Amino acid sequence: MRLAIALYQVLWVVLLPVFLVFVWQRGKREPLYRQFWSERWGVVKTDLKNPIWVHSASMGEIRGAAPLVRELLAAGYPVLVTTLTPAGRVAAQKLLETAITQGQAQVAYLPFELSGAVKRFIRHVQPRCAMMTEIDTWPVLLTTIRSMDVPLCMANAQYPKKSFERDLKSWGGFRAKLFTAYQLVMCKSETHAKRFRQVGCARVEVVGETRFDLPVSEQQIAAAAHCVQHWHLSLGQRPVVAFASAITGEDEQFIEAMRLIQQGLAAVGFAKPLFIYVPRSPQRFDAVHDLLTNAGLKTLRRSQTFDSAWAFKNPLVNIDDTDVLLGDSLGEMYFYLALSQAVVVGASFVPLGAHNVIEPLALKKPVMVGHSIWGIEYPGVEALAAGVLQQHMDIPSLAQAMVQLLTATSAYEQAMASAKRFYAEHAGSTAKHMAVLLPWLESA
Repeated sequence: MRLAIALYQVLWVVLLPVFLVFVWQRGKREPLYRQFWSERWGVVKTDLKNPIWVHSASMGEIRGAAPLVRELLAAGYPVLVTTLTPAGRVAAQKLLETAITQGQAQVAYLPFELSGAVKRFIRHVQPRCAMMTEIDTWPVLLTTIRSMDVPLCMANAQYPKKSFERDLKSWGGFRAKLFTAYQLVMCKSETHAKRFRQVGCARVEVVGETRFDLPVSEQQIAAAAHCVQHWHLSLGQRPVVAFASAITGEDEQFIEAMRLIQQGLAAVGFAKPLFIYVPRSPQRFDAVHDLLTNAGLKTLRRSQTFDSAWAFKNPLVNIDDTDVLLGDSLGEMYFYLALSQAVVVGASFVPLGAHNVIEPLALKKPVMVGHSIWGIEYPGVEALAAGVLQQHMDIPSLAQAMVQLLTATSAYEQAMASAKRFYAEHAGSTAKHMAVLLPWLESA
């Protein structure tokens, strides 16, 4: 392992100029890539005393870790959050805004995968412990953390089947062996726990998923309820279907799904549905709008049609003639979900494992996904078994099931009730994390 990691680091040094150019080029589109450059080399100035270092690679991981970070701050622990992307950094800044002002938290970029940069970061920060979230196997990062005697754990841990099988077979099991660096692994489910134990992790606990403890935006839900009433949206009047977190490769498929759902509802005498379409990436808003309009779908953009309070900027706009409301805004997902009766979650009709299904379940919405759900094995497996999640292998099957759901009141009400029960059964993960984490922190 030492030899393999040494060779890996040599490769990193050799390819570093290429990587630096890549990051700098990304900065043309997202300027935050070019800011806080010293942090990438491990130079972080902080007044926090022995903070808990929480690393969440992306915006999604940061949002998932939010309930746990809040509890750590409430318990009196200073927290320093690192991330890889500008979107993640912005999300962390927003999450920790009050704590940062009070001098209890800080946000920084993760240092490059170089032992010198990681050591420099640790010397500057002096963390009480390092806590990775979801899954993290940067070889230099993990081995350097342990070599400098920093306790290391993982929260919201998952080990997808696809990754597990690949890790055991490739490179002599090198990546799988890296997990032994973790002294404590707090898993989402027993399925994931078995895999971590199989690769040699010393202590593995099953504590669930803290996304189930995320607060919903009551303000957004109230705004959606107002729109539902004034736009006459309901199963009995006009059904609403959301396509949430759609990514490249799915747009054309989902446009076809809209056509089939329109035809299916019209065939049984239902009103024309309203579709809510929310692309995963802000960079795609314009392109997706063009795709929708070129497909002949009358599309309104949230950014151009409504003000901040969801009032029409132009009173002559007629929502009744609209086919699609394009959600080209950030931080309003709960509004879009609350506006809908059923939700299709993206990244599942391409081989990328699907995005988060917990948010729509939190609002008791029936959820449908495509053929690829390896990324949400938890709670996907459990949700499928409970009947609150439907999986469809192709678009015609999805559209047919959606029409059946929206035209059968009793089945729809049963689906909502099941989603409510399922969500309640899986809540409380933050408390379970803390019950394991706090004694470990005091003894580490």
